[in-house]
Amino acid sequence: MHPDPAPSPPVPDRPDKPEEACGVYGVLAAGQQVANLTYFGLYALQHRGQESAGIAVFDAHQQVRLHKDMGLVSQVFDQQVLERMPGDLAIGHNRYSTTGSSKVCNAQPVVLNTRLGPFALAHNGNLVNAAQLREELRAIASELTSTTDSELIAFALQQAVNDGLSWDQAIRRAAARCRGAFSLVIGTPEGLFALRDGHGIRPLVFGHLGEPHQGHWVVSSETCGLDIIGAAYNDDVQPGEIIHFLQGDPSPQRSRWCEEPAKLCVFEMIYFARPDSRFFGESLYSYRVRIGEVLARETPIDADIVIGVPDSGIPAAIGYSQVSGIPFADGLIKNRYVGRTFIQPTQAMREAGIRVKLNPLPDVLAGKRVVVIDDSIVRGTTSRKLVAALRDAGATEVHMRISSPAVTHPCFYGIDTDTQDHLIAARLTLEEITSHLGVDSLAYLSKEGMVEAAQAESSHFCTACFDGQYPIEMDESVRSSKLMLEPAGIAATVH
Repeated sequence: MHPDPAPSPPVPDRPDKPEEACGVYGVLAAGQQVANLTYFGLYALQHRGQESAGIAVFDAHQQVRLHKDMGLVSQVFDQQVLERMPGDLAIGHNRYSTTGSSKVCNAQPVVLNTRLGPFALAHNGNLVNAAQLREELRAIASELTSTTDSELIAFALQQAVNDGLSWDQAIRRAAARCRGAFSLVIGTPEGLFALRDGHGIRPLVFGHLGEPHQGHWVVSSETCGLDIIGAAYNDDVQPGEIIHFLQGDPSPQRSRWCEEPAKLCVFEMIYFARPDSRFFGESLYSYRVRIGEVLARETPIDADIVIGVPDSGIPAAIGYSQVSGIPFADGLIKNRYVGRTFIQPTQAMREAGIRVKLNPLPDVLAGKRVVVIDDSIVRGTTSRKLVAALRDAGATEVHMRISSPAVTHPCFYGIDTDTQDHLIAARLTLEEITSHLGVDSLAYLSKEGMVEAAQAESSHFCTACFDGQYPIEMDESVRSSKLMLEPAGIAATVH
């Protein structure tokens, strides 16, 4: 047996899956309680980031009130705080750190002043040229208050406005200086702007509140952020598109700022986005059921029950059950009444078997051959504990099926994956991972099956974490920081 993988970074019990992107939100609606609407929008997007939350609101005098802090949306805001934030335009953000550590100075939105007045910016994604951009902005480096690439984007925008450009021109210039993934919402005295990078790696949608002629606009990372406040979906912000929403205007100004091939992160489809969010005209629940069906056809096994790892593995488990004919059952119960906990169990507690998030049901599992469906394995740590818990509950066989391909490469575009030497599938063979996890069998969904199930053009997805084909050029220093196991010719696979 291959030696156990090297220990993960010193954060106890990190999950065996890529960790969150961020959530961005914007509301432009005269006469509405935009701070409250943004609060609920961020509440719907809480799954995208649990480290910090923030809202910036423009009042009638075009001054900005900003409130942000560490913690969940419900911890950072209460009704008293929201009542102190009247206005017609709000920008909101949920954060999970990708560039910049987890501390309050890195919380968003970023608010800066310009010759044209203040602006607020919220960013989902990750720049691969952050070091270069910081060097280009070195003249104002002393003014930087955080370590995030998001603040660099904001300072690039501030610089462009102060050079004499209009808001639209300045946003285009700032965006052109950025390489990587960025979905942005920007509040200005001239209205709300939304844009995506040329590849559209991170999602961004917009819709309207009330009747379309009222010109009340909402921008959200996902459609679930529209649904929660009763906003109607209009369209996606397209890759390389910038949209300018004006107060009361029923027709936003849409234009392209760059042309690149679309490369939506396929993990948004598999795991990140909520199952009730809609991509390509349908809910992700439907897609996740389909990948379970494909997984069953590709990786059949004799078993008594199929279970899913809550919550993201459930739809694929249902699809697997429907095609295989093996009954679906709830074998794992998730504690749905706690958010992210910042109190970590001690090592003694972990060794005693403390289970904060999942608990198996012996009545369901005892004496059964179990197929357990999960959406991904990144490090192999919690998956191994999960398998042990299933066996302790009486499962006679445990067959693990993963509704995505093996993660062999880190992400540079806004998902917090470890360096390559911490990715279990980058270092161990399938047989070695099977032995390490303690399962009777292990199989992954094929990349072809994953993409075909999306019923969209296969070239429209970024699949770099599975195949190393990175769509955005990056400096060698950036690549080498995470691609620990790649041969010297890795540059040949980076476009």
